[in-house]
Order: sequence, then structure tokens, then C-alpha cells
Amino acid sequence: MGRGIKGSELLPFTLQFLRGRWFALFASFLIMAGAGATYLFGTYSKEIKATLDYDQTTLNLLGFSKDLGANVGVFSGLIAEVTPTWFVLLVGAALNFGGYFMIWLAVTGRIAKPKVWQMCIYICIGANSQNFANTGALVTSVKNFPESRGSMLGLLKGYTGLSGAVMTQIYLAVYGNDSKSLILLIGWLPAAISVIFVYTIRTMKPVRHPNEVCVFYQFLGASILLAVFLMLITLTEKLVTFSKAAYAGAATLVCFLVFSPLFISVREELLIWNMQKHPIGSPMEITVDKSTPEILESKQVVSMPGSPKQGDEKVEKSCLLTICDRPERGEDYTILQALTSLDMWVLFLATFCGLGASLTAVDNLGQIGESLGYPNKTVTSFVSLVSIWNFFGRVFSGFVSETLIVKYKVPRPLMMTLVLLLACIGYVLVAFPMPGSLYVASIIIGFSFGAQLPLIFAIISELFGLKYYSTLFNCGQLASPLGSYIFNVKLTGFLYDREAMKDLARKGLTRSSVKALTCIGSHCYRLPFIILTFVTFFGALTSLILVVRTRNYYRSDIYKKFRENAQSL
Repeated sequence: MGRGIKGSELLPFTLQFLRGRWFALFASFLIMAGAGATYLFGTYSKEIKATLDYDQTTLNLLGFSKDLGANVGVFSGLIAEVTPTWFVLLVGAALNFGGYFMIWLAVTGRIAKPKVWQMCIYICIGANSQNFANTGALVTSVKNFPESRGSMLGLLKGYTGLSGAVMTQIYLAVYGNDSKSLILLIGWLPAAISVIFVYTIRTMKPVRHPNEVCVFYQFLGASILLAVFLMLITLTEKLVTFSKAAYAGAATLVCFLVFSPLFISVREELLIWNMQKHPIGSPMEITVDKSTPEILESKQVVSMPGSPKQGDEKVEKSCLLTICDRPERGEDYTILQALTSLDMWVLFLATFCGLGASLTAVDNLGQIGESLGYPNKTVTSFVSLVSIWNFFGRVFSGFVSETLIVKYKVPRPLMMTLVLLLACIGYVLVAFPMPGSLYVASIIIGFSFGAQLPLIFAIISELFGLKYYSTLFNCGQLASPLGSYIFNVKLTGFLYDREAMKDLARKGLTRSSVKALTCIGSHCYRLPFIILTFVTFFGALTSLILVVRTRNYYRSDIYKKFRENAQSL
């Protein structure tokens, strides 16, 4: 089989590559690498608190608004059901820039000080944009690679987890150590990426690749290399004072590693190109579909599982009439069938406890470091560690749970149970800190937080099908902002401010005597994190119910129908 490309073939190959699903996957990696700006809230939240004179409860309310916007993705899912992917990405870009740009204007004093409710709307709008990136890039990629959805979700959400550390390096190189400019960066950069690749990402017919698993492991290797470099450079920056040129050099290497999956995508598209020129086996006619440059067998019609087949005359009933007539697990549920099923509600409760507590811990990490007496430079490293280990948690849960399902038929919800139990250890380390324990807690919290998202998204796709996945996976994470509001605003923020007021009273001061309400000491977050530990443990027990309910389903061949459809290619 030929491996090279002649000069006259360069343009046709380039066009095929730009329209192929491997380049679309690479573009999805870049979009997801810019879709995690919400994880940088711990870095710039102190700037908002100081500039706008907020107490911790108000700041936590702002954090809840961020989590609400980041997790209420039903609108993006419904929009994706009736509009093309490019429109979804454009709406997300507009929301991202508009929301964060208004926050930047407020923090830099370029506009009058907004009301608290206005700031909540700004950050909610900006954070909601990541749902449009998720729906446009993540859902499309899962449909393009249905047999590798666990690995796919782990990789894509992994890049989202790394985005905080990636954008930190870029902002240090471009703007220096100015957290106000970081807000501006997370406003324009993700929006620009979505606009550039707006026509690249679209649903294509799945093609059975002989070495698809190996290719995804190569993507995994590239992403791990990026994560390791980010971790090393982050720790080095805390020990050594970098010059402007050194920051620029580090950012350049980071960008090169972010773009490294492009070489793998080119190689895989070249393989398809050569297969078209030199088909293996009998001289069967090979054609290329007009809408997607993948190899298709002529005279055969391939349909996505869950899509109506040609000639299917069956008249569908109203979704309200079929709400109690649910299909088998793994088949395509309607939106109402899925939302009213016991499996979804059990998953909802586990997500409420698990992600709600994790978001609370991540949002308060900056203030936790401050209360324990760590310098600002070290607090920034905690936030970066959470971002990096967030990535490791995502790719680990995606690839490991996929391997356990395929080889050993282990239910994916069991992985979620283990992850929630691990998170309890991180919360205990915050509640009862020891010297240096916050470093370990940051790693555990980041890892467990990241591991939950791919598991939740994959479980929803496996139990309820892909037909309405755009809406269902967004509905599935609605429990997260609800948990964040209760655990972050009503619980953690209230208890923190109460301890801070006690400290003021011991000093003979009142609230009006200080500009910012600050609590210093290990007692500030002890009680909230003890409660979070018990809540997360309850979530782990809840997820065991789903393990028991789905164990027979996961013992079957859950990817059989996708494999049968792809084998005709």
C-alpha cells in the first residue's frame, strides 16, 4: 500500500483531511481545551472579591452562578436537536465572550460597579458557553466514534480539565502575573477557537477502524505528555522566578503539545487515503460519501443506531403516550422516558452529592489556602494542581472503565462509587489539615472531580441511547449546580463567614471595621468539609444502587449494535 502523496494529490488529500472525522476530532480537542475556564475561578475570584468588596457568602453566590451556568446545558441540548453544529458553536462563542468581557470591564473599573445580581448573570452567561462547546464537540465526537465512547469522553473532558493550566501559561506569557487580564483571556480565546473550527465539527457516519483503540491510546499518550509538562512547569515556576522570555518559551512548548494530536490525525487520514487508492481484498467498488470522506461500501446504506431506517413506515406515538412504555436499557429512550426512569433519578442523586461537593471544594480552594496561611504563589499552584489532576481523573476513568467493561463486564457505575469514596479522603485532609496536606488534598479532589464527569456522560449514553444524547447528557448534570448552591452558598459560605465573624469578635472588631471578611486558621473550613465528607459517602452508597440495577445489562455486549452497523463499511 502506498504511503506517500504525490504533488498533484496534495490538494485533494488536504480537502479530504479537513472534511474528515479525524481532523474534526482534533478540532474537538482544541475546543475542549478552551472550554474549562470555569476551573480558573479560584485564581481570579480573589480579584473580584477585593475589587468589588464582596464577603465570602457573596463570592460563593457568584461561584454558584458560575456552576449554574456551567451545568445547566438543557438549552444547548435542545438547540442542538433542531440546529446544525456550527450554529451551536457560534452561540457558545458569543456567550463566552459577552459574559467574561463584562466581568473584565467591571473588575478593571471601565464600567460602574455592577449589582451583585448583574455579576451573577455575567458569570452565568460566560460559564454557560461551555455547554455549547460540550454539545457541539463532545456529543458529535461520541456519535462519530460510538464504540470508543468511554475513551473519547475521557480524552475530551481531559483536555477540558487541562484548559485551566494551559490558559494560565498563555496568560503569564502574554499578560504577566495579572489576574484581571486572565479574565479577558478566557473571554476571547475560547470564543476564537470555536469560530475558527465552526464548520469542521459535524456528525459523520461511524467507520469501523481496525486499530481504533490503538489510535486513542496514542492520543492519550500525547495528552499525558502535555499534562506532565504542565505539572513540571507549574512546580518550577513556584521555585524559580521566570522572566518574560521564559514564560513565552514555556507557553510555546505548551501550544506545541496541544497541537501534537494533529500529526496523529494526519497519519490516520493518510491511511484512509491510501485504502481508497489501493483497497484490500476483492476488487469491490469503493466510493466516498459526499458529506464525509470516509470509505463506504457501495450499494449499502449505513444508518446510525437510533436513527430511522429507510423504508420504515412505523408511525411513532406521542412521547407523552409512551412515557411508561420504556425500551430496554441501551435502546433509544425519548427525553421524557429517560427523565422519568428510576435509573436517571438514582444517577441524579449520586451526581447531586458527588459533583455538588466537588464543585464546592474546587471553588473554595483559593480561600482554603489563604485561611491556612499559604502565600499567593502557592495558592495558585493548588489551583493548577487541581486542573492537571482533573485531567488525569478524566482520562483514567474514561479509559479504565472502558477496559473493565469490554474485558471484564464490570458495570461503569461501580467506577463512580470508587471515585466518590476517594473524594472523601481529600475532604478529610481539608477538614483536618497537616503541614503540606493541602497539596495531597488538591490532587485527590482534582482527580476525583475529573473522574466523575466522563463516567456520568458515558453511563447516560449507554443506558438511554444516542438519539437524544445532546439533551439527556445536559439534563444529567443539572444536579450539579443544585448541589453546588446548597453545599457552597448555603453551607460552606455561611459557616465560613460565621467563623470569620467569631474571629472579629475575639479581636473586639465589627464587620464595618474591615473591608474584606477573612477567616484565618484550620477551623475556618473544618465543619463544612466534615459535612461534605458524609454527603459524598452517601452519594457513593447511592451509586451502588445503580450498580445492582445495571449489572445484568453490562454483562451483555453493549456495543454489539454499533459494531454490526460499522462492519458493513
